[in-house]
Amino acid sequence: MTTTHTLDVPGARLRYEVRGSGPLLLVMGAPMAAAPFAALADALAADHTVVTHDPRGIAGSTVDDPEQDSTPQLRADDVAALLDALGAADADVLGSSGGAVTGLALVQRHPGRVRTLVAHEPPLLELLPDVAEQRAAVDHMIELHRTEGVGAAFRAFMAHAGYGEDEMPPGEPSAQDLADSARFFAHELRGTTRWRPDVAALTAGPARVVVGVGVGSTRLLTWRTSHALADLLGTPPAEFPGDHGGFMVHPEEFAKTLRTVLADR
Repeated sequence: MTTTHTLDVPGARLRYEVRGSGPLLLVMGAPMAAAPFAALADALAADHTVVTHDPRGIAGSTVDDPEQDSTPQLRADDVAALLDALGAADADVLGSSGGAVTGLALVQRHPGRVRTLVAHEPPLLELLPDVAEQRAAVDHMIELHRTEGVGAAFRAFMAHAGYGEDEMPPGEPSAQDLADSARFFAHELRGTTRWRPDVAALTAGPARVVVGVGVGSTRLLTWRTSHALADLLGTPPAEFPGDHGGFMVHPEEFAKTLRTVLADR
């Protein structure tokens, strides 16, 4: 059974879903909303209380000021407020892509609220040796969005991430997809990719941080960023089924791997 709730936080109203029973596990993306995580959440709900949410300004979560940027710090504060609303002192967290960056910011800004963070393929471009070129590529995507629209910016984004033209999402995007993508390029992409983790802060507290990477992601930019973070933390990354979106394609196998990682405390 899945229940849907809303939570008012400073400047926004979050939509979130709760399913299952057992230890609390938050599963999140950015800008990815809760819906793409549904199959994974269902697979985990047999032995976890799984909470997914739409990040502020995305899908069912609204913002008071549409021009406000969505930063990892701001999203981390939202997640801390969500924990408060759930009456939870702490939780395990799976964050994927920008959601992994949110999770890392949560560990830094709210020590003690995370037991284990699995940061699955965080796009931490600041950790790469060619960071100047990476910043320029992101700026180019944002400018493409401003001058040519979402479609052109998304094609550039996918190519830069390492996907081929045959891997573009099929079909026409919905109005909500277009709105979420527009917000991503205008108000989220730069802040997420230019956030730099504080390794001392990540390792000083009680949280265990595990970097996750898809076995099929070797061609992707997030393979490089994931390994760069793992090197800084001094721990090898945990391998998950599929590539960047492996939790959507292989939810049962992904859930099995996640259980193993969470149990290995």
